[in-house]
Amino acid sequence: MSPAQVQAAPMKARPDTAPAPVAAARRGLTGWYPYLFIAPSLFGVIAFLLLPVLIVAGLSFFNWQLLSDPAFTGLDNYRKLISDPSVSHSLWVTVLYVLLCVPAQTALALALAVLLNQRLKGVKIFRALFVIPWIATPIVMGLVWDWIFDPVNGAVNSALAVVGVQGPDWLSDSTWALPAIALVNIWQHTGYNMLFFLAGLQGIPKELHDAASTDGATSWQRFFTVTLPLLNPAMFFVLVTNMIGAFQVFDTVFVMTDGGPSDSTEVINFKIFGTAFREFDFGYASALAMLLFLIILLVTLAQVRYFNRRTTYDLS
Repeated sequence: MSPAQVQAAPMKARPDTAPAPVAAARRGLTGWYPYLFIAPSLFGVIAFLLLPVLIVAGLSFFNWQLLSDPAFTGLDNYRKLISDPSVSHSLWVTVLYVLLCVPAQTALALALAVLLNQRLKGVKIFRALFVIPWIATPIVMGLVWDWIFDPVNGAVNSALAVVGVQGPDWLSDSTWALPAIALVNIWQHTGYNMLFFLAGLQGIPKELHDAASTDGATSWQRFFTVTLPLLNPAMFFVLVTNMIGAFQVFDTVFVMTDGGPSDSTEVINFKIFGTAFREFDFGYASALAMLLFLIILLVTLAQVRYFNRRTTYDLS
């Protein structure tokens, strides 16, 4: 055989000559190796999410005043919350807060995303500015807005006085306290939600808008028939996370009103806190926590079912 024929001859794949125990070890390694990478996150989910939920669920069947031994009471705590008028009041306040916060927050975030999706000079700076409030902690924002809503020296009433309007005592008025808290959370989280809508807008192919324009669609028609349906994945995420966050609001209420005035801002999460750490009734507080968990679960499942039928993830 000539040297050219030797070079042209294809090389045959070498068979796997590893011993059977080594090959079996390799197959076993590929079986458990991926779990090594997810172990830290899995530990966090179990230790800080699943395990606390199970502990709270168990405590809801006990009467425990912290300094005394837990006493099993069965469903007594759940019977109590059904007949407790303060629970229905807190749930109603929470629902009002959700209705004030989530629609406005979502609509403003979408409007900002559409506006900042344009090719404008300095648009990246404005994107960063709108996200800055979300970076700050709710406690700090609550303290700042507590001063802004001050009836005498606050910025809001000072601005209203310029145009001849007498501003109310925002945080001491049962009519205005809850809308004021909702306004603070809308201001803080709108920029964060804008990022998801902005990412969704930038993922929509330009050809779809061009085709709609060719067919004579106006800008509003393109928005409602092309843009909005294709934003369903972003809309789903924003609404689910906003709804969960609104039902769990606590920090702003604690700092700005402490549940007052006259319990007008006592959302369910604040009532859970007061029952556990002020009344030291941990069993009843656990039952309230399980009620909140069930409400959030049902609302989330309803949103999942609604969007699953209307969401497109693949444009190909």
